[in-house]
Amino acid sequence: MNEKILELKNINIHYGDGAIHAVKNISLEIYKGEIITLLGSNGAGKTTTLHTISGLLKPTSGEILFNNEPIHHLPAHKITAQGLAQSPEGRQVFANMTILENLEMGAYLRADLNEIKADYEFVFSLFPKLKERENQLAQTLSGGEQQMLAIARAYMAKPTLLLLDEPSLGIAPILVSSIFKAIKEINRRGMTILLVEQNAYLALKISTRAYVLTNGEITLKGPAHELMNNSDIKKAYLGQ
Repeated sequence: MNEKILELKNINIHYGDGAIHAVKNISLEIYKGEIITLLGSNGAGKTTTLHTISGLLKPTSGEILFNNEPIHHLPAHKITAQGLAQSPEGRQVFANMTILENLEMGAYLRADLNEIKADYEFVFSLFPKLKERENQLAQTLSGGEQQMLAIARAYMAKPTLLLLDEPSLGIAPILVSSIFKAIKEINRRGMTILLVEQNAYLALKISTRAYVLTNGEITLKGPAHELMNNSDIKKAYLGQ
């Protein structure tokens, strides 16, 4: 097995002065080069888990280790600086900046100018629509194009671990397959990915392993191809 990049140990997360127990004692591991999918219905705790990994929320208890170092006590910007980037649900691009300026914001912690230039070329090869409109304001893009930009911007940070939250949500079906091809290509080039995705079939198809969250607890885990053939998964997420 490759080196372990991320480990969650018995993470609990509460909201509303402790009244809501959103995530219950979850543990998971991610190894270098994997695509891991986190499946679950709305409200299962998937986005809460991602926000806790990236430092936007603090766990009530438990440990998060990134490259074997604890990060659960760190603010979000320090976690980003250690090599973890998130493409958030709802895209959240900088609407009044151009495509190019959004990508520059993704790379703002980097100083390797030649590599940054090569990475611009790579993301434009992944998403040619962005290249055609590089000087256009992000707010003028369609939802699918904004999603491409959000992924490209997160990639420009050149993280060790890329978190993708619902990349296909609200996107025209014709663009969804392009986005999943791009995710696969990003991973093929060596980037490890944690994916939260409503389209279970597409997510499992490109993933190494998956975890299923139900009411804040991990109820199933295993190789993606096995989960795709699991009768409970088929019934709940694949409409079979």
